[in-house]
Formats: sequence, C-alpha cells, structure tokens
Amino acid sequence: MPPLATENVQDYPRPPALEPVPHQLRVMLNGEIVAETTRALRILETHHAPTYYFPPEDVRAVLIPVQGTTLCEWKGRAAYFDVQAGSKTARRSAWSYSSPDARFHALASHVSFYASAMDACFVGEERVLPQPGNFYGGWVTANLQGRIKGAPGTEQW
Repeated sequence: MPPLATENVQDYPRPPALEPVPHQLRVMLNGEIVAETTRALRILETHHAPTYYFPPEDVRAVLIPVQGTTLCEWKGRAAYFDVQAGSKTARRSAWSYSSPDARFHALASHVSFYASAMDACFVGEERVLPQPGNFYGGWVTANLQGRIKGAPGTEQW
C-alpha cells in the first residue's frame, strides 16, 4: 500500500473532486470493526480534510435511519444514521447520499462516518483525527497541510 502523500487542503478544488482511495480504511466502535474496505471513495474540497465513503457492502454495523437531512450544494441531500455495534449506539454518526447529483453518482448509497463519534478510524495504519468542529466529517491525517475548515470562525469561508 502506498504511503500517504503530502497534500495541502488549500490546493483541493472547488467544486470538490471525487476519487478512489488507494488505502485500506477501517472504522472501529465498541471493540468491533464496523466498516472496512479497500474500495473507498473520497471527496476533496478546498480547506476540508478528505471525507471518506465506504461501499455499503463493506459496512458491517447496523445503520439505523434517523430523522432530518442536510443539503450539500454539490452532492445533494444526505440522510443520517445511528451506528450500532453490539450494545453501543453512536447517535447520528454516519450519513449517505441515496441519490447524489449526477457528478457524484458513484457515491450513491456509500456511507461516511464521523471520526469523532467512533472509537477509532484508520487510513492505512494511521489513526485519523476528526475534522475540527461538529458539522464537517473529514478525516485529518498527518500528511495534510494548510488550514482546515471547521473550527469556530472558519465555517463561512
């Protein structure tokens, strides 16, 4: 598996890019692997940490639909899920686009997880940090440079 290349989040495009991930991804909750894949996709958007999406067949957790949606100007309407692993439930901790806009059609039904709500998330062997703030779902890895959006005062730029 190739090492994570240095990337500057300020160089990511707007509108965002969608690309395959050449690394294994893993999400842990309650001591269980709730999702694991080598077939992920990621979204790269200016000033954001990459957001990773798992094919639905690589998600092992029980996903419980919850009320409420959000609208992304690029991808369309997202639905949210509680993630259940054994006796533990992480509330509103995953999302998916069942019918994304045409440019992001490959994301259909793929699932993304908030790293802040999981016990651990990994890109390759690197444990990620959650993107700052409580709205965006990017995964921060050590190879990222530049200012990442999400902390107080950065939401509107």
